[in-house]
Amino acid sequence: MSPQSSSAADEETVATRPARAAAPARRTMTTTDVLARAQRYPRMRYMGSKYLLLPHLERAFAEVGGTTAVDAFSGSGVVSYLLKAQGFSVTANDFMSFATTVARATTENSHVRLDLDTVERICGPAADDRDFIRRTFGGIFFDEDDLAFLDSAWSHIETLEGHLRDLALAALILSAARKQPRGVFSYAGTRYADGRRDLQLTMAEHFRERVAEYNATVFDRGTVHRVVTGDVFALDVAAPDVVYLDPPYAPPADDTDYMKRYHFLEGLSVYWRGVEIMPHTKTQKIAKRYTPFAYKRSIEDALTRTFDQFADAGAIVMSYGSNALPGPERIVELLRRVKPRVDVQEIDHRYSFGTHAAATRRSASEFLFIGRD
Repeated sequence: MSPQSSSAADEETVATRPARAAAPARRTMTTTDVLARAQRYPRMRYMGSKYLLLPHLERAFAEVGGTTAVDAFSGSGVVSYLLKAQGFSVTANDFMSFATTVARATTENSHVRLDLDTVERICGPAADDRDFIRRTFGGIFFDEDDLAFLDSAWSHIETLEGHLRDLALAALILSAARKQPRGVFSYAGTRYADGRRDLQLTMAEHFRERVAEYNATVFDRGTVHRVVTGDVFALDVAAPDVVYLDPPYAPPADDTDYMKRYHFLEGLSVYWRGVEIMPHTKTQKIAKRYTPFAYKRSIEDALTRTFDQFADAGAIVMSYGSNALPGPERIVELLRRVKPRVDVQEIDHRYSFGTHAAATRRSASEFLFIGRD
């Protein structure tokens, strides 16, 4: 499948797009239009993903109102994209490079699409003889042809810039995620392979389809967006109208180690430059990055610091799981320190992650906290 066709205006690239004197006027979108666009966002099996909560979040953000928003833990990028569709100017942040690559391709990018010639070049013969992925992950993830394709594709993506590069990498990342059984990289082998179509496609076939999906996300809302890769506590933003928080949850058991589950996607997003591979691990994991949100001994302090950081925001909206610590009553207490009015909604929700049948965190309620002055 080739990328979907587009008009001449839609095929602007970073290099050829003319300068714009001013941002265009915002285009009106109904709630139905907003949700329909957000729900077409390319889906990745991502721990804690909020795809199924989009209608609840859309209502919360619409009720709060305003023009500027921060998505402080952007993850899959779907909530940043929802906020963009609602007309907010969005600042998206995450500490995972692959997550922010996807957010740049879909939220920050409002004009650039990958053209067919570029896709054919990426899918064609390699531009150099690199073989890092094939050497490092052979016998662990994917077959030799698929690993060779990832090396070859990167040899061409290396030459791209700006949102062209972001789109190509987003498509490559999603290709690898869809091709991997269960979408996580915490185990080696194919024991979870069930024969579904995503597992039968070659990586090159995936890439062509994923390009079409990401090209379809590109639209101009007349707003300007920014994506940051880093620690939430280093995020510098003027008082936004709404801050959305979806931090890693601190479970009593299990863990919320995103690097363990998605290290291959993280490495792929930067071709493993500037990361530390742990060679003694079966899956060649990247060294874990500490986050205070993932541990019950440090979660309350982390939440307190986060609420303090965004105290000047018009509203703080936070998602949190019912089977994580602290409980909802304590979160309300902490949030009321900076936002006296706190509304709480409880939403039945089934998480889309977990690598074994006994993963108790998969079925739970989701709490939505909305704090205002």
